[in-house]
Amino acid sequence: MQNLIETHDLSFAYNVRAESDPSMVLRGLNFTVQVGSFVAVVGANGSGKSTLAKLFNGILLPSGGRVYVDGMDTVDESLLLEIRRRVGLVFQNPDNQIVSNLVEDDVAFAPENLGIAPEEIRRRVDDALRVVGMYEFRRHAPHLLSGGQKQRLAIAGIIAMRPKCIVLDEPTAMLDPVGRKEVLDTIRQLNIEHGITVILITHHMSECIQADRLVVMAEGEIVLDDAPAPVFAQVARLETLGLTVPATTALLHALRERGVEIALDALTVDDCAQEIYDATS
Repeated sequence: MQNLIETHDLSFAYNVRAESDPSMVLRGLNFTVQVGSFVAVVGANGSGKSTLAKLFNGILLPSGGRVYVDGMDTVDESLLLEIRRRVGLVFQNPDNQIVSNLVEDDVAFAPENLGIAPEEIRRRVDDALRVVGMYEFRRHAPHLLSGGQKQRLAIAGIIAMRPKCIVLDEPTAMLDPVGRKEVLDTIRQLNIEHGITVILITHHMSECIQADRLVVMAEGEIVLDDAPAPVFAQVARLETLGLTVPATTALLHALRERGVEIALDALTVDDCAQEIYDATS
């Protein structure tokens, strides 16, 4: 499959103490994201995952190495608009992305700034709101929405730009379980039904279960990169990195520690229940 995003020996530092002693947040990352994939990125606080998100669409620029989006180098200022059309970024707090007093006006904001024709903007706004299940709220005030609805509105604003990829930086961190489910269902729908490449940065391990690929970061480097099941099976390794595993994996691991011969690759509740039944019957 074609790569949409590539990093080559990517490094980044917010503060450089001296040329010989940079305070590096990212160190020599070589990373690719394929078109249409769903990649989850996890790591302890300070691992560099949120910094990586901002490098994907040119909000931050590399201190060393390169980031390429659809073949375009993010350090080329003349390409930044095209890069941001292809990679949209959704932040943790949706209030930081809401700029209008009406839901449909908020979704229209980015397309208007791209100089898109009014008739096309109308189509994009309606389509984006329908995709995230917010069309019936198009005439509502954003500040009256729930947290989950606000985050879906922020996602609709990105969708209206027709990106190839959406990067979500801990989008459920401020939400209750209902809001989290709304957002996660929307993310999965965008990936499966609309073919949008998704990069989900999260600290909720259960949110990674349906991803195609799980990337674990520590101290600015990628330390694990595989499908979710084999990554979560490395329970001890993840614990040394300050990370947990989904409740299903934790239960299966506890049973194995007590002598039950059982696999650790059942991630959903139903699969976990079946695995326990098969192993103990």
